[in-house]
Amino acid sequence: MKHRVSTVDLPGEVLMPGDVGYTEASTTFFGRGAPALVVRPADVDQVVRAVRRAAAHGLTLSVRSGGHSLLAHGTNTGGMVLDLSRLDRVEVVDPDTRRVRVGGGATWGQVAAALTPYGWGLTAGDTAGVGVGGLTLGGGIGWMVRKHGLAIDNLVAARVVTADGRVLVVDEHEHPELFWALRGGGGNFGVVVDFDFIAQPVGTVHFGTITYAVEQPARQVSRWRDHLRQAPEELSSTLSLVPPLFGMPPAVTVTVCFAGEDADAAAAAIEPLVALGTVTDWQVRERPYAGILEEVHEPPGLRVAGRNVLLPLLDDSAVAAFVAAHAQGMPGIVSLRSLGGAFSRVPAAATAFAHRDAEAMAVCLAFVEKEATEADVEQVLRPWTAIASRGSGVYLNFQGSATAADLAAAYPPATYARLVAVKRRYDPANLFRLNHNIAPDTAAAGGAA
Repeated sequence: MKHRVSTVDLPGEVLMPGDVGYTEASTTFFGRGAPALVVRPADVDQVVRAVRRAAAHGLTLSVRSGGHSLLAHGTNTGGMVLDLSRLDRVEVVDPDTRRVRVGGGATWGQVAAALTPYGWGLTAGDTAGVGVGGLTLGGGIGWMVRKHGLAIDNLVAARVVTADGRVLVVDEHEHPELFWALRGGGGNFGVVVDFDFIAQPVGTVHFGTITYAVEQPARQVSRWRDHLRQAPEELSSTLSLVPPLFGMPPAVTVTVCFAGEDADAAAAAIEPLVALGTVTDWQVRERPYAGILEEVHEPPGLRVAGRNVLLPLLDDSAVAAFVAAHAQGMPGIVSLRSLGGAFSRVPAAATAFAHRDAEAMAVCLAFVEKEATEADVEQVLRPWTAIASRGSGVYLNFQGSATAADLAAAYPPATYARLVAVKRRYDPANLFRLNHNIAPDTAAAGGAA
């Protein structure tokens, strides 16, 4: 049902159907909506007024940061889109401690560019256009995950507008349960208008992709795994099995990021990967960290169906299942992302992202027709089930479905119960529900707890 909403006293820039820029504002990377209005606040007071207006009118509310949600949660039909793109300031709060304040509407490309002059960086976001807000609230796996952990592991405070219009500054001492929930619990608890991170010294990195002929995939994957198990934490890596796509031949690709400027140390960490097979292309070189965050675009006429699973042990049987998923001809790419290091040293209960024992994350990105139904998608993804069944959890930022089973996989029972308690306290009416939703009523969550 579409709502008739007066624009009187609405804060910030407001776009409604028919306005110039409305179509772009109501379209996200993975979907297009038809909201009654799009509000672009310029400060925290305008966010407060927009949230109160949405609550008062019973409007479905989408909070949009970068707009890269696989499920297009950054838009809706008939409700309000709260577009945070004007809240994109990156400010150094304390140069001695490297404390940086980042607006909830900033992108990781903006953050990397702003921190480059200081020789600093933050680990999160593979691509420049991904929003800081959405990625951080889900955990934040980036190119320096083994060296510096998740984005949330570098988060020390946040300023949040809650469903009742309060503005709260949260950290380990003020509203500590809400601060805990924000670190992995998604956008369930309020609008984060800015984040305080501790940046890390990051100058140049050794980054790029090595391409191999497809020879013996299981052996190639196993050799990659074995190398990452003993490689220094400065090295993070993703291995992908790529079928013939868009006129390109099949390939095995390994993308690496060595978070350090020491060329000899980088070579010692990366060059053993030559042993994976016949190298057909080598694009690894030293470059500024800000330069590795590229833009991506969805293939024309297609959409991406994404799934992932966190693997506590990438043993030979898991490798075989991963290779089998690729061999069965899914129209897409399957990847393995190395974890461990700093990622694994955070206690499981310290943040709402609890799967710190994962050795790797397996990801499937299948390309389907724009008009494909959910049944069509599940049929395409059937080969994925063998590897998915071996996991201990999922990373919701890369999960293209939102079921009770997804929530149960993302949050162990004790974690989920704790999140529900926070939800009941800060959003009892479930205003913030366009996400992987943690309902304040556990019965409404389909038994995820």
